[in-house]
Amino acid sequence: MKAKYILSTLAIVFLLLNCTSKKNSADFINKTSGRYFFNADEIIEVFYENDELKLKWRKQTLTPLKVNDSTFYVRELNEKLIFSPSKDLIKLAKKREHKDKKFVFKKLREGEKTPSEYLAEGNFEMALKGYKTIKAQDSLSPVIRQRSLNRLGYHYLSNDEYDKAIDVFKINIELYPKSSNTYDSTGDAYLKKKDTATAIEYYKKALAINPENRSSRRAIKRLTKKKEE
Repeated sequence: MKAKYILSTLAIVFLLLNCTSKKNSADFINKTSGRYFFNADEIIEVFYENDELKLKWRKQTLTPLKVNDSTFYVRELNEKLIFSPSKDLIKLAKKREHKDKKFVFKKLREGEKTPSEYLAEGNFEMALKGYKTIKAQDSLSPVIRQRSLNRLGYHYLSNDEYDKAIDVFKINIELYPKSSNTYDSTGDAYLKKKDTATAIEYYKKALAINPENRSSRRAIKRLTKKKEE
């Protein structure tokens, strides 16, 4: 009996979804199109094709199901998005799994970017400012984890994008000035850039914080031995 009731309810929901026009009003499209913060350093973009709402998220193009004029179900997220055009935000509909936590995605201002986007275009100052703001608001945010930024820096380094790698490592130093590892990584970047003198400076700074940093110690030993030869 219960299974029949659930199937009947689902059938009604899908019937309602099918009866709802997929198209959206010109006013709604104008007010809701744009980029929203999915998290502190990630974007979800809202756009329209033939007046039908689409989302760009993590290199995917998603087509939500329209529930009503302001609510859309996103199958890939298993969430309902509720648009508030007058407030420039999107909310997630309440759900038991949320445990009373509210999820709100704010719309970015014209020209506003995430810290990682500023980094990608080489704007160190704005990237640093953005990451510092995130840390001030939530020091435990996964976006500013030391190892995550370190991984990003080495990603740039593996692609021979030395200056971007150095920017990331220097941001890590700003966020975690007492970490020996951040200085060691910066030394690696300068070494790959063939700036041996600056690399040694950073390896020494790493050892000043942690004399047991074996990576920095080995690097200095190897580089000073080459100089002597």
